[in-house]
Amino acid sequence: MATVTERDDEAFEVLLGRVLQAGVVLAAIVVAIGGGIYLGRHGHDVPGYGVFQGEPGDLRSIAGIFSAARRLEGRGVIQLGLLLLIATPIARVLFALVAFARQKNWMYVGISAIVLALLAYSLTGG
Repeated sequence: MATVTERDDEAFEVLLGRVLQAGVVLAAIVVAIGGGIYLGRHGHDVPGYGVFQGEPGDLRSIAGIFSAARRLEGRGVIQLGLLLLIATPIARVLFALVAFARQKNWMYVGISAIVLALLAYSLTGG
């Protein structure tokens, strides 16, 4: 017979899996909506493949992405979906850290904090 802690651990694992699933599904929906908006407005444009053009400067910052998404610009909505996809594993680690703290499992709190710090460091260009 499973003990209370084994059932709690199982429920915790299922919940962490659901966080990942929800984040990926939400990101995919947002990217698909952005793709639809972009194709609806620019689907007939002929791309100039002779010259590389990166993302516009306003879509290279989080504030610019949110601003473009609020204006329902296709590229901005797509970028917002990609930000959600990047945020999904970060949310999972943060969620795990809080859950481990509630369980008073300090070793895993420390490990989760280190992983969260490494993720933050790598995302800020470290």
